[in-house]
Amino acid sequence: MDILRFITAGSVDDGKSTLIGRLLYDSKSILADQLEALEQQSKNKNADGIDLAILTDGLRAEREQGITIDVAYRYFATPRRKFIIADAPGHTQYTRNMITGASNSDLIVILVDARNGVTEQTKRHSIIASLLNIKKVVVAVNKMDLMDYSETVFNTIKKDYEAVAARLGLKDVTFFPISAFVGDNIVNTSEAMPWYKGISLLDYLETVEINAQAYDEPRFQVQYVIRPQTEELHDYRGYAGQIISGTYKQGDKLKVYPQEIATTLSKIEIAGEEVPEARAGEPVVLHIADDIDISRGDYLIPEGSTPEMGQEVEAVVCWLDKRQLTEGNKYLLQQRSRTVKAIVREIDYKIDVNTLEHTDASEGVKLNEIARIHLKTAAPLVYDAFKENAPMGSAILIDETSNATVGALMLRAAEA
Repeated sequence: MDILRFITAGSVDDGKSTLIGRLLYDSKSILADQLEALEQQSKNKNADGIDLAILTDGLRAEREQGITIDVAYRYFATPRRKFIIADAPGHTQYTRNMITGASNSDLIVILVDARNGVTEQTKRHSIIASLLNIKKVVVAVNKMDLMDYSETVFNTIKKDYEAVAARLGLKDVTFFPISAFVGDNIVNTSEAMPWYKGISLLDYLETVEINAQAYDEPRFQVQYVIRPQTEELHDYRGYAGQIISGTYKQGDKLKVYPQEIATTLSKIEIAGEEVPEARAGEPVVLHIADDIDISRGDYLIPEGSTPEMGQEVEAVVCWLDKRQLTEGNKYLLQQRSRTVKAIVREIDYKIDVNTLEHTDASEGVKLNEIARIHLKTAAPLVYDAFKENAPMGSAILIDETSNATVGALMLRAAEA
């Protein structure tokens, strides 16, 4: 059974908490004692006699107490699929939180209040989805019950959002008219909207194809060098890690990066068993034919499949720290298992998350702001452009003194 990771986004009172509660409640993912407590605490009761929003109201209470909220995750499962919901605050001041939650998501569910239509907040969430290259977007037009289940209202919102999606290059967009409070079209289709001929939201989430490994070029990074040095395994040397993308086959001609040394893939092991090939997502131990000095963070990539490599790197950064980013700042750059020192050479411009316009960055980049920057690394970085291969194009900046993560990077190929 596979796992679908998705994030929910919406303005205040769009019904995000109620939608998550409805999915958990109607899929019978709430334990009996939780349900009993829910019934006792409910004030804004629906037809089931409970307030589903209470399931995530703890986030609001924590925020009112001044506690920093990163991302809250909700887990549930149906007989067809497992789900992880990233529930991140949607306000502008929590942009870093939303990007954290969306970074590992296969899909985004954007809630739109049927009474308000497409708002600036809707556009901002869509811009973040496009920046993070989230391929699949669900637009859930909520509170249809308050608009008499009007097909005209739904079609107007759909048309308005399609114009936003076209501008941002969001191609795979699916629309649902729903009422999270009543339960219309969430788990089961509703008779209240006979004009809607589609499936329910949960049916879609259960059946949508996840193509997380769409990038075909083979990529593998060494996470651990296995060298037992026992009598039985005296000459054993294996390189453990997960295949990031593509397929590896025994006998492949490889290059070790960043050294660019040629070798041959002599053996592939999965769970201690030798196999002829392995695909993206599988944890493996690779063996090569030559004795080469290979360390954690190095890459084994077949010849003819050339990644980007260099010490001058362009990236889009989401700034996560209260201390602002300025030119000349030095950090540690961590890309999966590889960590190198880096300096910020130049800040080209900031990106307005409400309009996508480029703005002046001469005063630095502040908390929650997004900018395009140039970095110089102490050692060559091996990567693919984030838009093409997100796992190879993602990285973080770490403060050397506090060891705190201060920036989320989306790497891109340097322009000539």
